[in-house]
Amino acid sequence: MHRPPATLCALRHGLFGMGLGLAMASCLLAPSPALAGSRLAFTGAATSIEGGGGAGLATWALIGGLGTEDEWSPTVALSRAETQDFALDVAAVSVGAWNRVELSFARQRFDAGSVVPGLTLGQDIVGVKLRVAGDAIFEGDRPWPQLSIGAQHKQTRDFEFIPRAVGAERDSATEFYVSATKLYFAALADRDVIVNATLRRTDANQYGLLGFGGPTRRGAAWRPELSVGVWPHERVLVGVEYRDKADALNAFAEDAAVDAFIAWAPNRRILLVAGWLDLGSIAGSVTQRGSYLSLWASY
Repeated sequence: MHRPPATLCALRHGLFGMGLGLAMASCLLAPSPALAGSRLAFTGAATSIEGGGGAGLATWALIGGLGTEDEWSPTVALSRAETQDFALDVAAVSVGAWNRVELSFARQRFDAGSVVPGLTLGQDIVGVKLRVAGDAIFEGDRPWPQLSIGAQHKQTRDFEFIPRAVGAERDSATEFYVSATKLYFAALADRDVIVNATLRRTDANQYGLLGFGGPTRRGAAWRPELSVGVWPHERVLVGVEYRDKADALNAFAEDAAVDAFIAWAPNRRILLVAGWLDLGSIAGSVTQRGSYLSLWASY
């Protein structure tokens, strides 16, 4: 019979943490940063493409970083996704405070030279997340998932050239979301499993890189993001994700995105995530599939 990883056994006995995500949070009454980082490996999540705690495509309810309820913890992440025709680079920073609030900033750079030679698109994203109920790890008298609400303000940096020309209505928008995350011990062949579900209110075209709104779909709608991961080893998490997207531009069809990922924690402060992506149609180029790589570090 599989013995649960020592890290997760420790969590059962009261140590704090969990996940795959990134983070950032404000520092009112700021505890000393020297006290930060008490949580265990895999408890700080990884970084979603928008800079908040998540697993790549999806945002999770987990508060990023390694700080516990009386600490704050900064994080940084660099990510790159490549398909046969496009490449996306993301640089993100965040702070998680008191395992309660997360602030994040991400800058995206999208290489679209296959559509127009030399063309790049960009976006800045400022996010805030608040844990409102539940706990992703502890069971007993707290059996419910961890619930968080959040907002991300997105600003398209290259709106006037391509996004406006193809029918996007606006160069910025604020998206709202609600997320639920829960770890289930020994739930699959005696392996621990993490499950996340997020609903995001959005009308972003290609996550906002092509602006917001358009002629075929007016107004924002709630769209799902789903993740499931399993620990085959205490330092390795494998999983899959699904993310629905808007399809508001006549010029370019847009499909839901899926990925499969593997995350490795060589130590508690470093996380490497690699994945396979199927992003569907992008800017008229169909069946965009490729790879994803992210490096995450926390103090």
